[in-house]
Amino acid sequence: MSTRSRTQAVYVISVAAELAGMHPQTLRIYERRGLVNPARTEGGNRRYSDADIERLQRIADLAAEGMNLEGIRRVMELEAENERLRAELDSARSAAAQAEAAAERRQRRDLVPLRQAVAIFGERPKFLD
Repeated sequence: MSTRSRTQAVYVISVAAELAGMHPQTLRIYERRGLVNPARTEGGNRRYSDADIERLQRIADLAAEGMNLEGIRRVMELEAENERLRAELDSARSAAAQAEAAAERRQRRDLVPLRQAVAIFGERPKFLD
């Protein structure tokens, strides 16, 4: 049995609207305002994914807090940018940790044991002869 990804567009507009708890016309308005961008079939019908449904629910939450559509669009842009920057930071941290580990491995490999001659007090070291 195959599982679909959360971005696979499978829901028609009426099902997506019901899952998101809103009227289908509201989804059309949100699409016109650039808040959601559903996939389209070859015939031009909208198809929504689980990720789209989550986005619609986030829009509904922000609207319930009294935010207008332009404010919602801006908040969602900032949230997406924040997510992108966090992923970039995680990637940079991972690369830095890998570089640090590689540097430590090189440093250990470059260390050469130093043999120390032990001179007994009063005897002249042989290398001086």
